[in-house]
Amino acid sequence: MPTPTPPAYTLVATDLDGTLLRPDGTVSARSRAALALAASAGARHLIVTGRPVPGIRALLTDLAYAGLVVCGQGAQLYEAGPGGGRLLRSVALDREAADTALGKIEAEVGAVFAAVDQDGVDGATLIEAGYRMPNPTLPAQRVDSRAALWERPVIKVLVCHPELGDDALAAAARGAVGDLATVTMAGPGTVELAPHGVDKGTGLTLAAELLGIGAERTIAFGDMPNDLPMFAGSGHRVAMGHAHPELRAAADEVTLSNAEDGVAVVLERLFGDTWATPGHDTEAAPGH
Repeated sequence: MPTPTPPAYTLVATDLDGTLLRPDGTVSARSRAALALAASAGARHLIVTGRPVPGIRALLTDLAYAGLVVCGQGAQLYEAGPGGGRLLRSVALDREAADTALGKIEAEVGAVFAAVDQDGVDGATLIEAGYRMPNPTLPAQRVDSRAALWERPVIKVLVCHPELGDDALAAAARGAVGDLATVTMAGPGTVELAPHGVDKGTGLTLAAELLGIGAERTIAFGDMPNDLPMFAGSGHRVAMGHAHPELRAAADEVTLSNAEDGVAVVLERLFGDTWATPGHDTEAAPGH
């Protein structure tokens, strides 16, 4: 019997919202089967998400996921397991710097509304008056004042503007905050401030080092500009069909949307076709 050819990629790094998760927030049977197919070939699945730990634990249980998870835009490294999980690393955002950063943004664009993800495995998401959660299925607690956002350590701040679009707000925030924080756009209505120098790329690098897997053996899937640092640390970069133009431009290929199981389409091609996929071809990204 011939010796099986080892897979080209041994780490499958996936964003969640807009990527692995379908629009209803679930992981399809097809995607589950494709991840199992990759695992049977020896590849590890690594979730790399902007969500904090409390926002993903139910999903991890549903997926029977065990192993490392990069959370909070790279600020948290969590280890999930059947007996519960543990936080291996967490980088808090300096609260004074965060408050100053919001003031600088408001000096440029006028009043904004803010929310925070608290540090820790049981940290809450707090929202001030006027802030609307982009994902209303995630739990959040309303507070009466901005000062209340800073009562406990936080890992990131979420910012929205009553009129500016996401790209314009993210650009203005980057110009205003300097080295007070890392600014990223993580999805519709989701401009975020993370600790300076922390992003999905730093989180992926740390997790891959712990797993002993090099960047050239990593394939990454994403849909928003916050996935760009993750792409930079991966050997093959796949943008979802509906991805932000910045991410499509940085991708090696563009697959179908999350509604069409675009992650599964690529994994089936790489690790063995177990589903009939007529018409489900991916395309090379422009310039790649």
